[in-house]
Amino acid sequence: MYVELLVGNESGTKVYQPVVQEGIEWSTERKNTPGKLVFKVLYDNILDFSEGSPVRMKVDGDNVFFGFVFKQQRTKDKIITVTAYDQLRYLKNKDTKVYEGKTANQFVKMIADDYALNLGTLDDTGYVIESRVEENTSLFEMIANALDLTLTNTGEMYVLYDDFGKLTLKSLSSMYVGVPGAYLMIDEETGQNFDYTSSIDENTYNKIKLTYDNKDTGKRDVYITQDSSNINMKWHCRIFRSCFPDRIRRLFSRRQPDGGRLLHNSDRAVFNFRIVGHPGKFCSGIVLHILYDIGTGCRGRDLRIKTRIKLFCRVLQCRPVVRICPE
Repeated sequence: MYVELLVGNESGTKVYQPVVQEGIEWSTERKNTPGKLVFKVLYDNILDFSEGSPVRMKVDGDNVFFGFVFKQQRTKDKIITVTAYDQLRYLKNKDTKVYEGKTANQFVKMIADDYALNLGTLDDTGYVIESRVEENTSLFEMIANALDLTLTNTGEMYVLYDDFGKLTLKSLSSMYVGVPGAYLMIDEETGQNFDYTSSIDENTYNKIKLTYDNKDTGKRDVYITQDSSNINMKWHCRIFRSCFPDRIRRLFSRRQPDGGRLLHNSDRAVFNFRIVGHPGKFCSGIVLHILYDIGTGCRGRDLRIKTRIKLFCRVLQCRPVVRICPE
């Protein structure tokens, strides 16, 4: 595996290929977090870069990371630990935005144009958000709200990520690694040790209760949806309750008379595993085919029955460690 890591100077007129210690760490998360690259270089009299300098990494010729230096840490041994982020880092800025009649992908383009961010492919999210006011909120949260409204009204989930310096938005259904009939599969032979957890302790609800203080009637409007069979037969009542403003009430009353979709009406499974492979093949947001023997009594099954898990998993967090090899 050949790794090419280049760092430019602040003005963009020079490019350096520094001496890098083994163990470059590249991390991504699926939601509201920029991609991060941490590496250590040996300082010399030629190397000249600073905060804001561009950083590019390729592995075996494949594009992996493009971002900018945000932090340097130095030691007496002339080792510089560099932390770089991709352009999603700029979505942590706070602002106030008012928009109407836009889909989530159109809103992402609006943000990118306002902040001079480079755009890649933006899938058409379809659902038109009639109007919304985002006040003193991070750009990450604004986009997440637009995608949440799209998910609530269409059932389709979208992933926002940086694709080698280009802001990209894709539907989850297009994030599978491989093609139908030949998806990339992780099992006991291709993967290493794993940690599997299933739980209903967090982010799991079988009843949603939303309330709104109606100023016109002087009463509190209540919207409820629930899975009665799940409440009676499995977990008893796991309730999510929240109040919401008038603009959301109008949206619910017109489009969702049942109070919304029970998107969290299942136990939450978290699967942590290690693999050896090309880092460019893995990032947060992708969907992998998992096939593992996880023992007995999993996810409410009979304790006497051996369970072999076979499912597609959405990657929430990915932290490849890149080993440096000579050319």
